[in-house]
Amino acid sequence: MKIKKLIISLLYVLVFTHYVSAQGNNATLKGKITDTNGKPLDLVNVALKNYPIGTTTNPKGEFLLRIPARKSVVIMISSIGYGTIEKNIYAGIEETVVINTQLEITDHELAEVEVKENRRNGNNVVRIDPKLIESIPDVGTGGVTVLLKTLPGVSSNNELSSQYSVRGGNFDENLVYVNGIEIYRPFLIRSGQQEGLSFINSNMVSSIEFSAGGFEAKYGDKMSSVLDIKYKRPTEFKGSASASLLGASAHIEGRTKNGKVSHISGVRYKTNQYLLSTLDEKGEYNPRFIDFQTFITYQLSGKFDLSFLGNIAQNRYNFIPMTRKTTFGTWDQAFNTTIYFEGNEVDNFATYLGAFSANYYPNNKLNLKFIASTYYANEEESFDIYGEYFLNELEENQEHEDYGDSVVNRGTGSFLNHARNNLDATVFSFSHQGAYDADNHLIKWGIKYKHEIIDDKINEWVYRDSTGYSLPYSDKEILLFSTTNSRNKMTSNRFTAYLQDTYSIPISRGELFLNAGVRAHYWDFTDELVISPRVILNYYPEWQNNIAFKLSMGMYNQPAFYKELRDREGQINKDSKAQRSFQVVAGADYLFTAWERPFRFSSEAYFKYMSHVVPYQVDNVRIDYLSNFDAHGYATGLDMKVNGEFVSGLQSWVSLSFLRSYENIIGDGHDWIPRPTDQWMNFSMFFQDYLPGNPTIKMHLAAFYGSRLPAGPPNSERWQDTFRMPPYRRVDMGFSKILLGQNTRSKSKLLKNVKDMSLSLEIFNLLNIRNTISHFWVSSNDGNMYAVPNYLTGRKVNLKVSVKF
Repeated sequence: MKIKKLIISLLYVLVFTHYVSAQGNNATLKGKITDTNGKPLDLVNVALKNYPIGTTTNPKGEFLLRIPARKSVVIMISSIGYGTIEKNIYAGIEETVVINTQLEITDHELAEVEVKENRRNGNNVVRIDPKLIESIPDVGTGGVTVLLKTLPGVSSNNELSSQYSVRGGNFDENLVYVNGIEIYRPFLIRSGQQEGLSFINSNMVSSIEFSAGGFEAKYGDKMSSVLDIKYKRPTEFKGSASASLLGASAHIEGRTKNGKVSHISGVRYKTNQYLLSTLDEKGEYNPRFIDFQTFITYQLSGKFDLSFLGNIAQNRYNFIPMTRKTTFGTWDQAFNTTIYFEGNEVDNFATYLGAFSANYYPNNKLNLKFIASTYYANEEESFDIYGEYFLNELEENQEHEDYGDSVVNRGTGSFLNHARNNLDATVFSFSHQGAYDADNHLIKWGIKYKHEIIDDKINEWVYRDSTGYSLPYSDKEILLFSTTNSRNKMTSNRFTAYLQDTYSIPISRGELFLNAGVRAHYWDFTDELVISPRVILNYYPEWQNNIAFKLSMGMYNQPAFYKELRDREGQINKDSKAQRSFQVVAGADYLFTAWERPFRFSSEAYFKYMSHVVPYQVDNVRIDYLSNFDAHGYATGLDMKVNGEFVSGLQSWVSLSFLRSYENIIGDGHDWIPRPTDQWMNFSMFFQDYLPGNPTIKMHLAAFYGSRLPAGPPNSERWQDTFRMPPYRRVDMGFSKILLGQNTRSKSKLLKNVKDMSLSLEIFNLLNIRNTISHFWVSSNDGNMYAVPNYLTGRKVNLKVSVKF
């Protein structure tokens, strides 16, 4: 209660200070940005150097930004493909300063894989400012994925995991690329506690692009979403370091004097032991996750460069459970479950990635790229955990002296969970990507070969008894509740190719872009060829300069990787076909001005029809596929988002999504049932604010609400998974203070090279809501089953120190 009162008091102080000071400590900066031909430039970044404040120009090239008064500040004006301009500004209280300037074109657009293309052809991709990663409260799963979870269409009900679902899809339906290299998610992870660091190192990111569906043919064969990350190519020496109660990170970047070699490297260490102490299951948690990444580029000439991306990750999770006490039920009937444990769990997950790229751009119209990469993962999961449970009914009469205490024992039992699982996965790949800019056409193509080796050994079983009788009961022998014992070795080859064209259609009024492409995917393991045509249309009408329309449709097919082939008994279904979906996405973006600041309202309606769907069941973050079944299904919904400068100079947004997703398993004798990700409503918010007149003090908040997800009892048939879990509700808040910056340099020799130092206080699960991720099912004396909630983390306060040099 003391923490809650302190937080509420602090919020009142911030709000009061904001309104008292808003009119007395700020000034206004506005202007217009054009190119050297006088053409207005939109999406140009206008920011205060060394301050977390900035804005972008609108389609007319205009901007407006509130800046601190009576302080000397540096304004940075920058845009991809143009030179950066810095201007010193000093403004009096409520003074209006006007800056009109021009940006000169540079050749920086040739530094990436793609040749320069028109900035307004969208292609259903959302671009996210990487600077926002520093602002959002992060429990250690990775700032990029936390940002994604606030976007419309994206949902997650587990703050311990970096996994997310998009528009009714599961975790395995999301594509992730870093510098054009596909990233794979772990195979054996079954809970957020085991999950280590997300592959993406936030300190190394230069650009973030995300599509929740309807993406172009150049992206791979998954049914839900694509996240495209580019790492930095530094131009000067920089570095950073941070430490908190959840771990630490550091990175360095730089460029040689002759400008030929650039490098950026980062190391991260994470431990969620501090957070796990709030779980009901008490014991000795010892999670240790560490990784190292490097990205090096060598510019051999003005037309050719080589680069290397490397990653080494070692994730270890050790746990010795002791006791667990969980209270659940309703006001009318409340229960308590107490479990006493013996045993331990030891997990090791190691991954290695190495990728070489050669990039050749003979002129400003043609770009050719070649990538060779190797991915290796070794995952080991080992546990023997014995538990004895007692299910008690609690006294619900508030007037009774035993209110809240156990009054009746409803059941006793025990269980023994055993696993010795090991998986080795190796993927070799070689690919070529190309792009050619032919005036009104931008043609892209690509081919890829992948050689995959999987060696999977599974040995896990569960024994359960209730009141001394094993489940399932037999008077002749002791039966296990569930068992899986298999060994699978699989070697296969994949060939993929794509061709697409973005055509700027000449029309008399407005701008119209057509992106048409096709993908082909052949996998020799199933001897199946899959063709995926896709079309995207973007229209910017002349009659309304602040509105845009988009329409996309096509096939988004997903051949199995490995997990989709394996059933609950661990056997491989070699007859499984690629999951197929036909998708239609229609949307609009509307730009408007409120409080003299820019805002954008985005909306998309979508429909997916899916066939050859592999049904699955979800337990925490583990997906168990039912590969022997075939289903068809659909997902339809509406995504909306309002983003803009609710506070001048700071981007914030609110997202709201509606979804309905059902499937019908062929031949199971049952009709349509909700898919495991059927979540009819999802709300999220990311909000930033700063102390008026003093932008060095900043507040950031992330809020989430996800409606009830389907669930079912263990080892159940798929049609039984219609029980709904409680909704997911969470609010994370953080406060930061810039201790050292442009105007507050330290005189200490130790800190003379520090450009920025900040201190952050983060409050996770501000309202201390007990969210449910899954259930542990126990039996009563009369044979009834009770779902005991597995609660997620409670409220915790984190302190973080960050330094940039």
